[in-house]
Amino acid sequence: MTKILLVEDDESVNRAVAFSLQKEGYEVSRAATLCEAKGRLRQSYPDILLCDINLPDGSGLALVKEARESGSAYIICLTALDQETDQVMGYGAGADDYITKPFSLSVLTLKLRAYLERCGGNSKNCFRSGDLTVQLDAMKLFRDKEEIPLSRNEWKLLCLLAENAGKILSKGQILECLFDVEGSFVNDNTVAVNINRLREKIEPDRTDPMYIKNVRGLGYVWSKECRWGL
Repeated sequence: MTKILLVEDDESVNRAVAFSLQKEGYEVSRAATLCEAKGRLRQSYPDILLCDINLPDGSGLALVKEARESGSAYIICLTALDQETDQVMGYGAGADDYITKPFSLSVLTLKLRAYLERCGGNSKNCFRSGDLTVQLDAMKLFRDKEEIPLSRNEWKLLCLLAENAGKILSKGQILECLFDVEGSFVNDNTVAVNINRLREKIEPDRTDPMYIKNVRGLGYVWSKECRWGL
C-alpha cells in the first residue's frame, strides 16, 4: 500500500484530504506541525509527501529539503502561496509538484494516480499509443522515429491525458492540473486552446481526432490504449 505523509496545520483541511486519500486506498499518516512531521518522516519514510509550506513552528520547505535528501519520495507542496518566487523556492528545496489552495481533491487524486501509473513498474518510463512513443524521463515524443517538439503545457497535457487513458477528464480538472492556480491568463477557452495546439502536433487529422476526443458536455478523453514499458 502506498504510504503518504500529509503535513497540514489546518485541521479541517487535514481531515478532509486524509479521508479522501484513505478512500482511494492510500495509507495516510498525518501531522500538523514541522516538528511532528519531522518525527514521522524519521520513523517511517513515505512514498509520497504532501506538505504545507506555512506551518506554525517553521517553514515546510525545511521538511521538503530533508525528505529529498533522505530518499526518493514524490513531494507535492500544498500552500496558499502562489507567487512565482514561492514556487521556485519549493522546487529548489526538492519538490516535484506544487498545488495552491484552495485546491480540488479530485485534481490531487489525479496527480497521485498519474504519478503511480508512471512508476508502477520498473520499466514504466515510456509508453506507446498508436504510432506515438513517449519517453517520460527524457520528456520526448516521437511518431515512429521523428521527434515531435512540445511546449511545457503541451507536454503536461499529453501526460495527464495519456496517463488517464480511457477516463474522461473535465475542463476544470485539466485546467487545475495544468496551471494549479487561477490567473488573468486563464479563461474558459484555455483548455480548448491547449487541446487544439496539442492536436495539431499529434493528430493525423485534427478535424477527426483519434487520440484526444471531446465528450460533449463532460470533457476530454485519451481514446487510444497506452502500452507501458515498451
